Amino acid sequence: MLARLARFLHAHGRSVLLVAVLGAVVAGAFGFGVGKQLSPYGATDPATQSVQATNRFQSAAGRQIDAGVVALVDSGNVRTAAARQRVSEVAAELRLQPDVASVVSFYDSHNPVMVSRDGSSTYVLAYFRPLSDKALKDVAGQIEQHFAGQHDVTLGGAAIANAQVNTQVGHDLAHAELLAFPFIFLLSLLFFRSLLAALLPPLLGGLAIVATFFALRVISGFVDLSVFALNFVTGMGLGLAIDYSLFMVSRYREEAASSGFGAQALTRTLQTAGRTIIFSSLTIAAAVASLAVFPQRFLYSMGIAGAVAALLSATLALTVLPALLTVLGPRVNAFAPKRLQRAAEREARPDHHGFWYRLSRLVMRRPALIAASSAAVLIALGIPFTGIKFIQASASVLPMSASARQVNDTLKSQFPPNTTSPLEVVIGAPAGSPQAKALATRISRLPDVSAIAPAQPAGPENSLLAVAPIQGPQTGASQRLVKRVRAIEEPFYVGVAGETASFVDLEHSLAAHLPAVLAIVIGATLVILFLMTGSVILPIKAVLMNALSLSAMLGILVLIFQDGNLQGLLSFRSEGALDATQPIFLFAVGFGLATDYGVFLLSRIKEARDAGASDSEAVAIGLERTGRIVTAAALLFAVAIGAFATSQIVFIKELGIGAALAVLIDASIVRALLVPSLMELLGSRNWWAPRPLRRLHDRFGLREGGPPVMAPS
Repeated sequence: MLARLARFLHAHGRSVLLVAVLGAVVAGAFGFGVGKQLSPYGATDPATQSVQATNRFQSAAGRQIDAGVVALVDSGNVRTAAARQRVSEVAAELRLQPDVASVVSFYDSHNPVMVSRDGSSTYVLAYFRPLSDKALKDVAGQIEQHFAGQHDVTLGGAAIANAQVNTQVGHDLAHAELLAFPFIFLLSLLFFRSLLAALLPPLLGGLAIVATFFALRVISGFVDLSVFALNFVTGMGLGLAIDYSLFMVSRYREEAASSGFGAQALTRTLQTAGRTIIFSSLTIAAAVASLAVFPQRFLYSMGIAGAVAALLSATLALTVLPALLTVLGPRVNAFAPKRLQRAAEREARPDHHGFWYRLSRLVMRRPALIAASSAAVLIALGIPFTGIKFIQASASVLPMSASARQVNDTLKSQFPPNTTSPLEVVIGAPAGSPQAKALATRISRLPDVSAIAPAQPAGPENSLLAVAPIQGPQTGASQRLVKRVRAIEEPFYVGVAGETASFVDLEHSLAAHLPAVLAIVIGATLVILFLMTGSVILPIKAVLMNALSLSAMLGILVLIFQDGNLQGLLSFRSEGALDATQPIFLFAVGFGLATDYGVFLLSRIKEARDAGASDSEAVAIGLERTGRIVTAAALLFAVAIGAFATSQIVFIKELGIGAALAVLIDASIVRALLVPSLMELLGSRNWWAPRPLRRLHDRFGLREGGPPVMAPS
């Protein structure tokens, strides 16, 4: 199949490029506005009690359970007539906004918790009709524009926070791209050794991003996707395009050095590096797609977007890039200083004396010591992961310049605590009924309860109790309070919603779905690596090494983001915990990327061994042929996705730094030290498989033929 594809691309290279250009124009025109079609973060599971209780209240009351807008009004003294007039004006303006169901102010409710401790400010709450998250985001954006010139009013609340997060993500995305592309080009020039070849990864990356944006625009018509998928697609598409460009171009140069720049070199490139790219993309797509198991919008969106990006990057690397190589021919090495040209020619020829060959031989002289030392370093780095703490994203993830963050901080510091983030107890009894009063009394006697507001009616048969906890939302005491209220047995419906209840349900939902994700990721890795190598030992070893490197990555994230190290350098303020979805997301992405580099290394080791090299020599040859390329790919990928460390959203920083750490740790400690040392220790046992599985591999497994790779005499 790949040989036929190579012949087709060699014969019709220019036509393929023309189709690719036209496709990119169409995809760009249609996919450019995809961000406007996507929804906010999304960390809820529709099957959980907090969501079901929220839906019950909204259906009964005709409004959302949480205030979508919190308009903080600085009036100097809330007891004056002027302050009352100003707050009334703000409330009236909010009532006129589309989809606002009700508005509450201090002067309506006379609730003292709505006045700051110094009496200088108060806030107005606006509740929306039941709307989708995307519709809420759009309405909140309109309200932001309406109040933009009113400097005594600062807008916050969940809807405003989500709208501002969306806007911030767009700005961060553009900033990351502007920052990453120049560095990627310069590093590509260094690694590809020519100006023309260095343009290929950014070109392929741009095509991959545009194509994936187009695909997400189509998918968003059927599935509710999170806007955060765009950040991931940009880093993933660009990073994988760089990886695949490096492997394809380097292999093409290698084949051209022996057979010339023609159909034979292109065919051999697709049969070897091209087939390995297929296995690599399938591994990454399977690992990332496992996130689609989760019902949380953020996670399943990342899974869908990541799988699409991986498969499209591979498709472009197997079609557009070979067509470019065919059209360019020897000009792929053009526009390079003579020193870089000589280096490119030297790297294109088989070498048994290069740096990576010598390093592998050095490692294999002391395999037990190197393996034990490398594993000990990774275990030590992973120890902080055992103390990880979790938190759910809120307005606190926004930068200090965002109004929703300012309102959130002001409510915490200047108003009575926890009144705007209560436990919202939805009950199937009318407000003022003996059942509602008895339940309120029973809840008031529980530990960690600060106050209970009078029951609010929600239609004729339901009501809402707002229970203020003593401690803040998502704290251990507030979580225990949620569980105590849920444990109360009544003959009528009792459901707990609110920020803390949502966090409790998030952790439970993630834990319930995690085993399926682990099974998919590990199972896919074992199957794909077995089909590639014919061994059951190498896939199991890859899973264990991936676990070590990922634990090290997560341990470093705990040290940075949970413990607050490097806050000044990275421009963030630690909340003493990691976003609950990030470790799971980074596990799937990191596992796929680590296996990706393993696929490229093992494919060259297997190729050398199949050509007659000894086990030790095959490892040395494989590392020599891929060591520089894997290192370059990891550095370029780290730049592409690590650029999100500049984001103003703290868990986007976690995403960028975590993914960059995963690939760098894997390309250095694991590929350069652990792999050769463990393969030397196991020797021929690396390639063992039971006879039935061996027959299965003989029928369906990967084959990479070619000229023999002989050991040096």
